[in-house]
Amino acid sequence: MYNEMAMMPKSSEHALIRKARRGDGAAIEGLIRAHQEALYAFLLRMSGRPETAEDIVQEAFVRVLKNLDRFDSRFRFSTWLFTIAKRLYVNSIQKRRPAYDSETVGALEGGHDSPGLDAAQSETIANVRRIVDFALKHLGPQQREIILLFHQQNWPITEIALYLDMPEGTVKSHLHRARRRMKVAIQSSGKMNRHAQEAWS
Repeated sequence: MYNEMAMMPKSSEHALIRKARRGDGAAIEGLIRAHQEALYAFLLRMSGRPETAEDIVQEAFVRVLKNLDRFDSRFRFSTWLFTIAKRLYVNSIQKRRPAYDSETVGALEGGHDSPGLDAAQSETIANVRRIVDFALKHLGPQQREIILLFHQQNWPITEIALYLDMPEGTVKSHLHRARRRMKVAIQSSGKMNRHAQEAWS
């Protein structure tokens, strides 16, 4: 599940990082396993391109593992990793504007469904994903990032503020405005509004 490392005590996280610095293969694998899924899901929602998300995840881990000696233990590892990944993402969109494909995003995230779900439940989940993807497209990059960090990655406001280098009050304001904008976008679309009413009825 996402945020496996976020739930790990900071002391345990730093002990794992120290082992990884010494070349401990199991520790390196542990760092990757703890963050790979969450980082990919975040980048997929940000970019809308599976291949872009995959490339950035791989490159981010390569850079992090090469520079573990530069990690500042005052911070969470996830904050450092996501910062590096964000820089790579920004560089990628400067070269190519992302084409957001919500159907692809929804399909690729379908692996989290329970195999016991019936057809109606699966369709409801698929509709919710389409609604979220549609609404996210109506946000600017920064508001989309904050929404994903808070709701998808379960980062606390304090950590998002540190990561984005902005006051906590500003993060809260962005969250409020982003949610309102997403709601308006959904209500303005007849199709999405119907899906929303069905999903949350």
